[in-house]
Amino acid sequence: MSTHQPPMPQAAAAAPNWQAAPGGQYPGYTSPIPVVRTHLGHALASEWTKIKSVRSTMWTLGVFVVLVVGIGLLAGAVVSNSTSDLSGENPLSLGFFGLLLGSMCIITLGVLTTASEYGTGMIRTTMTACPSRGRVLAAKAIVFFLVAFVVTLAAASFVAMVQASLLEGNGARTPSGGEWLKGTVGISLYIALLGLLSLVVGSIIRHSAGAITIMIGAVLAPLVIALFMFSASLEKVREALFEYSIPNQLSVFYANSLSEKGPSGWDPLWIILGVTAVAFAGALALLQKRDV
Repeated sequence: MSTHQPPMPQAAAAAPNWQAAPGGQYPGYTSPIPVVRTHLGHALASEWTKIKSVRSTMWTLGVFVVLVVGIGLLAGAVVSNSTSDLSGENPLSLGFFGLLLGSMCIITLGVLTTASEYGTGMIRTTMTACPSRGRVLAAKAIVFFLVAFVVTLAAASFVAMVQASLLEGNGARTPSGGEWLKGTVGISLYIALLGLLSLVVGSIIRHSAGAITIMIGAVLAPLVIALFMFSASLEKVREALFEYSIPNQLSVFYANSLSEKGPSGWDPLWIILGVTAVAFAGALALLQKRDV
């Protein structure tokens, strides 16, 4: 009895398991790769990978920490070695100088988080991977805000503790719990929101240099303009520029305002929060209308 099997047709032998031979019936195909519905968590993971991978993040945050810690400790050391009597003074207020200069680094990083992708064309890949533009902007905002807040809080808290220790012998009072909260958490929230506003402006302008220039002007220009307003007829304008300038709002967190009126307590935080929310809504509306 012969056991010889007839050869399979060449087309059938060459066909993959999922592909029917000519004249056969197609059995269907199910991909072994699971289909997962994307959500905000995926966008957050993508933006976290981006922000920790680019060199600009390490450089800007590194310079920020050097400025905040270096200037803060230098100011504390100079004052502690002087003969000045600091009776009744809040020792945490010396951290203002380093944070004011360091805020320029946070502003720069905020702008680069969005505007740099338009410069390199990477934004096309980002929007292809995540067509939901609102989700992309929200993910960038959340990741950046958390990074900026944590780094600022760590630097500001370290400087505050060292300054309180250094100036204890100069008669400086021990800060209260509320002053500690405002001088560490409050100021960190404000600077993180200032950086977030820069991120939103970068999304609106879509040009890194232009957005950075606008934000630095917004920080410094009102105070500089007010300094040169000598006319009595412009006194009210001058006072308003002083009171609502960003340097003055930063000083409010240390109860060391440049003017007797204007924002006080936690007012600067609510002001920057409102401005950032309005700007974010505008950036989102423009993002939905524009081509990438």
